[in-house]
Amino acid sequence: MTLYLIKILIFPGLLFLFILSLIGEYYDRKLYARMQNRVGPPWFQPVADFIKLLGKELIIPLNADARIFKILPVFACVATIVAYLYIPLFSKTSLLPFNGDIIFVLYMLTLPTLSYALAGWYSRSPYALIGSTRVLTQLFAYEVPLFMAVLAPAILASSWSFSELITFYQTHNWLWLVNILGFIVAMITLQGKLEKVPFDIPEAETEIVAGVFTEYTGPLYAYFRLAMNMQTIAGASLVAAVFLPFGFGSCLIVNFVIYILKIAFILFLLALMRTLFARLRIDQMLVFCWKYLAPIALAQITLNIIIKAWL
Repeated sequence: MTLYLIKILIFPGLLFLFILSLIGEYYDRKLYARMQNRVGPPWFQPVADFIKLLGKELIIPLNADARIFKILPVFACVATIVAYLYIPLFSKTSLLPFNGDIIFVLYMLTLPTLSYALAGWYSRSPYALIGSTRVLTQLFAYEVPLFMAVLAPAILASSWSFSELITFYQTHNWLWLVNILGFIVAMITLQGKLEKVPFDIPEAETEIVAGVFTEYTGPLYAYFRLAMNMQTIAGASLVAAVFLPFGFGSCLIVNFVIYILKIAFILFLLALMRTLFARLRIDQMLVFCWKYLAPIALAQITLNIIIKAWL
């Protein structure tokens, strides 16, 4: 029981995710800066920012619902942590595996986004309300293609379980390469879920200040930033487990190194997208997801069904 709690609270659970999320933020910001020919932040900047925000004054708007206003940042963090505990990192099974954990993780990673929308709504600020509307609109745009892309490999593996999916693709060697279309859709929609350029529409600073987070200050804003950083790692881990199902051998040290390399590769692609593209309008986001990404994800599902019929 003690060992189990250590795994959940320290490694590879809460503390590990917290540290990795800060490292991931630094890596992402540094890559983004270098791609723009800038120096970028020092290695300790994410930690310094988090500590600084914890020491700032907490201001709650007069018209806001104070109780929900305070709960939502914590809820976003908890939902992301729970999702991370069910994703296999460097072994075939997660800390809390069960049949259907892929669906559960997708559901849990939706809750932080809903928390952002509710945060804007209960802030009672015009900028936050506009940001909240954009969060929900964007959610309806990318969520269906993301689900379709992630579930396509599971259909081929005939299982909604991470461990069975990984076992299937390890048994069939390079068959995971047929999921390349789904991987592309998953990467693009993950960028939308993380609300990064070109999908940073909900918090477009030149239009609506900081969107749903306009009224958040101090520790509560720090927790929201932490939730987004942890969601980045959890989302990258999900994509790695489903579309890059290798590096799950008998040596845990080698598996851990491969896991870190896979996360670094996915974060590199996300930073590259931020560098290459400008922000879209919300209507362009909707058209792009439903007109292009959803059909591509559907084509991946159709391809996997055809291949499955021949296996």
